[in-house]
Amino acid sequence: MEDRAIAVERQFINSILKQDFLDIDEGWDHKRLGLTDADFMGMFESQLKSRLLDLESRKMRARNQGFYTIGSSGHEGNAAYAMALRTNDMAFLHYRSAAFLLERGRHVAGETQLWDMLLSFSASSDDPISGGRHKVLGSKTLFVPPQTSTIASHLPKAVGAALSIPLTDRLSIDADLPHDAVVLCNFGDASANHASAQTAINAAGWAAFQQVPMPLLFVCEDNGIGISTITPKGWVEENFKHRAGVEYFYCDGRDLLDCYRVSKQASDWVRFHRKPAFLHVRTVRLMGHAGSDAEIAYKTREQILENEGQDPLLITAKQIINAGLLNPEQIIAWYEALKKQIESVSKVAAMRAKLSHIDDTIKAVIPPKSLQGTTPNSLSSEDFNQLMKADKNSLDKPVHMGKLINLTLTELMARHSNIVVCGEDVGKKGGVYHVTSRLVERFGPNRVINTLLDETSILGLAIGMAHNGILPIPEIQFLAYVHNAEDQIRGEAATLPFFSNGQYTNPMVIRIAGLGYQKGFGGHFHNDNSLAVFRDIPGLILACPSNGADAMGMLRECVRLAQEEQRLVVFIEPIALYMTRDLHETGDNLWSHQYQKQDVAKPLPFGEPTCFGTGKKLCIISYANGYYLSRQAEKKLSELGIECSIVDIRYLAPLNEPAIAAIASESENVLIVDECRRSGNVSEALMTSLQEQLSDNCPKLARLTGADCFIPLADAATLPLPDKDAIVEAALNLINKKS
Repeated sequence: MEDRAIAVERQFINSILKQDFLDIDEGWDHKRLGLTDADFMGMFESQLKSRLLDLESRKMRARNQGFYTIGSSGHEGNAAYAMALRTNDMAFLHYRSAAFLLERGRHVAGETQLWDMLLSFSASSDDPISGGRHKVLGSKTLFVPPQTSTIASHLPKAVGAALSIPLTDRLSIDADLPHDAVVLCNFGDASANHASAQTAINAAGWAAFQQVPMPLLFVCEDNGIGISTITPKGWVEENFKHRAGVEYFYCDGRDLLDCYRVSKQASDWVRFHRKPAFLHVRTVRLMGHAGSDAEIAYKTREQILENEGQDPLLITAKQIINAGLLNPEQIIAWYEALKKQIESVSKVAAMRAKLSHIDDTIKAVIPPKSLQGTTPNSLSSEDFNQLMKADKNSLDKPVHMGKLINLTLTELMARHSNIVVCGEDVGKKGGVYHVTSRLVERFGPNRVINTLLDETSILGLAIGMAHNGILPIPEIQFLAYVHNAEDQIRGEAATLPFFSNGQYTNPMVIRIAGLGYQKGFGGHFHNDNSLAVFRDIPGLILACPSNGADAMGMLRECVRLAQEEQRLVVFIEPIALYMTRDLHETGDNLWSHQYQKQDVAKPLPFGEPTCFGTGKKLCIISYANGYYLSRQAEKKLSELGIECSIVDIRYLAPLNEPAIAAIASESENVLIVDECRRSGNVSEALMTSLQEQLSDNCPKLARLTGADCFIPLADAATLPLPDKDAIVEAALNLINKKS
């Protein structure tokens, strides 16, 4: 078949000149809907520009000047939502939303969305949203965080952002969004089937069902197909029309005025009731999924032509003509003038600077420090004693790590009013291991949020809240559970600074109970000893304390990193060490520590390892349970006359390679003890790093790791893992090994 972009454009021009229009609109009068002539014409202009940008993007690709051709053709009705909403209502957009962004930009002085989008198409480093890192729809000034994935992964954070609006109001903390704002997120009918969409809509309804304010407008743009897979007729309506806690609206997105009428109703309903709504918008997809997609491979010629006959621009043109605002010739003249303008701007945009150096490319992986700064609340001795009244018996004696984390969280929440803890069972139960016990009594349910059982919702909630001035500390009950929702960390939170050139960030501290050595639990769900999922995410900080004293200092530092440096932090808490008090024998209390108030405690700076002992014969490098076991092994090795130094690296990503290498260089032999699996974990990186850092002067190296195996039940739970005796044996083998 003929190139459909050429065919669609020819049909648009011919149909207008002949006034050959499909009769699908209901004859809405724009003035009766409250629209001025200028606004109606402005929305049409946004539609026209969106279409012309689609056409130009394909030409740019053919000239090798553009690199992304998924367009908005057929979805231009979303200009109506932009008109219906306020410009400071946050919008999480999918990739067919160019008309929305153009229309919103039309209402804000100084916006140059046409130019900005063409810079994005050409991957120019001058692109004001991503700096040339991706073709994204976004704008800091328009409250549109850039979205690179559109398979519904942005919906969970939209739930969090919506929940944050009334929450910041209740907590009286500074927020980026107005107290009466609405959050919009749009997505396609195929994406509506994705687990992320289902969980987000379920979570919003679950909250609203319990009268939790949730000013969120879900917009499903239903074009009846996902790439080549047909959406069953009636599926979206039947699936979402009767969802508990979510109001349903429907409009014809081909008809701009109907789309405006209903989206205004829906957004006003959400703004007034502070409850979520689902706006089901009928649309049509023109010119295939993307420039490289030949629809004839999976559609008949008749189906393609029928779709093209429903072009929404033709419906708007008919309404403009019927309203007496323009005649057919004037519309075509306007279209051709815009086309020439876009072609001219495109040629200039294509010549603008590109990313050309690796330093420029990666600099946005690490977000900029917060410009606003934070002033923690003061906490006098009297305030502190009152705060800790229920735990006064735990303050004057050594206690285990689980309790020390709990006390640290308590003081941190008292000092930082914008901290919100969220997760399953974190409220009255205090978490599975009681690490969040008494927090809800101290700070109330607005700051200690019991969530539904869904990790995607927990992390999405945190990501969305972080968009609006809240510092979230979400809890994931077990390490393995994060795999149900890892894309919220990998594909959403971690990528946001990179794809917004540092303009948007997701500061938070994700607490996760994990690692092995739990004899009473089997299976990988409760004994998961793999951290590989975190270690390859650019910009993410992975912290893992081995004892309560470090846990206090590291958790405070992680909160500082999130609060002041806007970092995304994962804080792994070794379950088997939560209640551990003794090191060598029962009652020695060597793994217990007394709580230290933040203002008198010695800070533990980010990335700083610690070292026990000064022996030069052997250096053992480890973390978490491995460090605890290495300390036990050190006693046995010392009895054998082998003096050791034991290093706890504390931070597993990014590794402080120079500091670790400096300590290792002072020893003759280095044994790396990694409780995680042999493949894909930190010991591989440590071995490589030491070889690179120390080169010809590198000491003899060996590593002892967990097996590439899942962890079984009961006493067999420790079989795949290193233990004290295995560390001693590996150390002796290394020392006695001939060079």
